Amino acid sequence: MHQDLERILLTEEELRARVAAVGREVDVRYHGRRPLVIGILKGSIIFYADFIRCLTCPVELDFMAVSSYGSGTVSSGKLKIRKDLDRDVAGRDVIIVEDIIDSGFTLANLRQLLLERGANSVAIVTLLNKASRREYDISPDYNCFDIEDEFVVGYGLDQDEKYRNLPYIGILKRALYE
Repeated sequence: MHQDLERILLTEEELRARVAAVGREVDVRYHGRRPLVIGILKGSIIFYADFIRCLTCPVELDFMAVSSYGSGTVSSGKLKIRKDLDRDVAGRDVIIVEDIIDSGFTLANLRQLLLERGANSVAIVTLLNKASRREYDISPDYNCFDIEDEFVVGYGLDQDEKYRNLPYIGILKRALYE
């Protein structure tokens, strides 16, 4: 375990098994279709890569860099699009792959934006769901893990760009971000 962590929340094995299970569920839903799978950079990249390898249906891949966080740990309440899509979503089934749903601000606004751009459907697949922090009426269509209100890092999640490369998800020591 990394010295900056209080404890490991989810092991590599737990992550691998649950991501595969959710991938199989999504694969059944999109059988015979060709969804556009959008990874939300940077936090979802490791989850995204593992998730799409579980799909057997044909997919197209794209990315967005969208957030409501700066270098802090609390949402700013302002949606920032730093990298937009390269593909048109009009008439497409879209799957958003996100690392974590916290307040719900980012995904509520992103889902609305994609529907306004003409997406046929928008499904949300998330690695982590912090329902206790939800401020917006949004729920994932597919969720790997529900977690308590802890600051987590690893498996793509960061604190000021650190810890993304940890192969598991851990709870960061409070003294490092408060």
